[in-house]
Amino acid sequence: MRVKCVLCDEIGQLPDDLPLAKKLRNHPINTYMCETCHERIADETSKRLATGNFTFYRSSHVSEKDF
Repeated sequence: MRVKCVLCDEIGQLPDDLPLAKKLRNHPINTYMCETCHERIADETSKRLATGNFTFYRSSHVSEKDF
């Protein structure tokens, strides 16, 4: 499956049998972010959290307990 990163417009390939590929195929509202952009955003978020001036609002959703 061909996918395009929403931030950097990099085009990549996902195997058709991955759960992410199925999720993107069945729910078009979901977007794909390449690993480079995902790591960059995670690093920037952790830096903001470390300053203490950033309030991170978490929901009560089950999947966010691992975050």
